[in-house]
Amino acid sequence: MSQEPRVVSVTDLPTNEAKWITLKKIKYTDAEGHERLWEVAQRKTRKSSGIDAVAILAILKSKANSFPPSIVVVEQYRPPIGKFIVELPAGLIDEGETPEQAAIRELEEETGYKADSVIESSPILVSDPGMTNANMKLVVLNVTLEDKLETPDQKLESGEFIVRRVVELKELLNELKAYDNCIINYLKRINEMSWSVYISRNT
Repeated sequence: MSQEPRVVSVTDLPTNEAKWITLKKIKYTDAEGHERLWEVAQRKTRKSSGIDAVAILAILKSKANSFPPSIVVVEQYRPPIGKFIVELPAGLIDEGETPEQAAIRELEEETGYKADSVIESSPILVSDPGMTNANMKLVVLNVTLEDKLETPDQKLESGEFIVRRVVELKELLNELKAYDNCIINYLKRINEMSWSVYISRNT
């Protein structure tokens, strides 16, 4: 990365120019039968599965027990908040993909690691239902390495600048607290973090 990313300007976006998101007005009746309106942001990219995206909790293990069970987190700049975010690898689901297939693909693209099995998938999760209908699934993947902790090449697309970090499962919460220059995506990822604690207790 040759320079620190930064927000240069913020302007209004006409809906006909929006590629990824659109605004809708929902008319509904409340519990007392009163008709009300609600503004909502919706993804334009949702495919026929009805699930927008996946987040990936990849459990890295060594066949030779040369390193403790670990997970991969990523750091990347998020323009909507103008700061770096620490979160799990994640991505949109393509047409015809299952969440598990998307998770395996996205993990390899963002981190270089290849999963050898799916451990579990969460129910559908939402993170900000008062503003958007965007949803996702958390997919827990198993990545088995021969002995040492490898650092395979990422397969990032143009414009993607993602820093990969490997964290020991038992040190996850302490490692997250150590970040002082990034925002930890706790609110959006609260379910993911609870799942990671569950996995750490059962690994």
